[in-house]
Amino acid sequence: MTGIFPDPVPVALPKGLRPAFALAAQDLVQAPGADFARAGVVKDAGDDPDVTHGALIVATVRFAPKGAGLSFRAGEGVGTVTRPGLPLPPGEPAINPAPRAMIRANLEEVAERLAVGLDLNVEISVPGGAKVAERTANGRLGIVGGLSILGTTGVVVPYSCAAWIHSIHRGVDVARASGCAHIGAATGETSEAAIRALHGLPGHALIEMGDFAGGLLKYLRVRPVPRVTIAGGPAKMTKLAEGMLDLHSKRGAVDLAALAARVAEAGGRQALTHAIAGANSGLHAFELAVSAGFDLPGVVAEGAWATAARVLKGAPCELETVVVGRDGRVLASSGFRKV
Repeated sequence: MTGIFPDPVPVALPKGLRPAFALAAQDLVQAPGADFARAGVVKDAGDDPDVTHGALIVATVRFAPKGAGLSFRAGEGVGTVTRPGLPLPPGEPAINPAPRAMIRANLEEVAERLAVGLDLNVEISVPGGAKVAERTANGRLGIVGGLSILGTTGVVVPYSCAAWIHSIHRGVDVARASGCAHIGAATGETSEAAIRALHGLPGHALIEMGDFAGGLLKYLRVRPVPRVTIAGGPAKMTKLAEGMLDLHSKRGAVDLAALAARVAEAGGRQALTHAIAGANSGLHAFELAVSAGFDLPGVVAEGAWATAARVLKGAPCELETVVVGRDGRVLASSGFRKV
């Protein structure tokens, strides 16, 4: 409307904040039938582990016919929804409701100032986004062709890992909407491959929970599925057995004294419990148990089941916990039991 790009450009966020962002790209075409304005900013995710950190995020705005209202389009690198269970129906560009509301609020403000109608098409693109999306859970969620445009407040909280937890929740939603009676959640690729082989689960029934066991289990408590398998390596499953729901190394190491006490309670010999209490690491503790012929993976699987069952208490589901070795072998399973 004005031919001028404000730079930096102020953007109103849901909680009243109005930060200004420097433009990294701008383009204006005013030709009959092809007029548009395009602007881009570089995503700064701070220290949150976000695959789009440093990516160029581009918005292209075009006039729509009078009365058409505001619509959204997926540009290069932004995916399209193809499965039910997400906040958007299949066929829609993967621009989530909160970002859409943010975009609408800002455009309404401008439209009111310029005294024009809100008949516009907004296309969001992320150059190279299709390649970046290969490192996300989008394919499993049925979002094809690129990334999702997520967000709730527009503000990244350091180490919040909110995007990962959001992805876990959407994975559960998609699995439920697809009629999955059994989902498997794993801390990493090795344990995921193990439970895929163990139970023959399809891709959309597998949840990459990473370190966020609590984020998954609390969501499943209110959105249950009949069967749940939780799998991970010895160290992370030991942390779960010790009652930790955030399994990241920064949240704490394996408590070797507690592990030794658990071994003693399960009938382990005194020499083994002393050795485990003084082990160099969780891995060393498991090596000591193997040498002593003690089934430490089985003890840990039972402890992990008890922790997870406490979180799921009251949910109508059966739970299984599986301990997976570095080589991908299933070391122990709790078996399925009602929580």
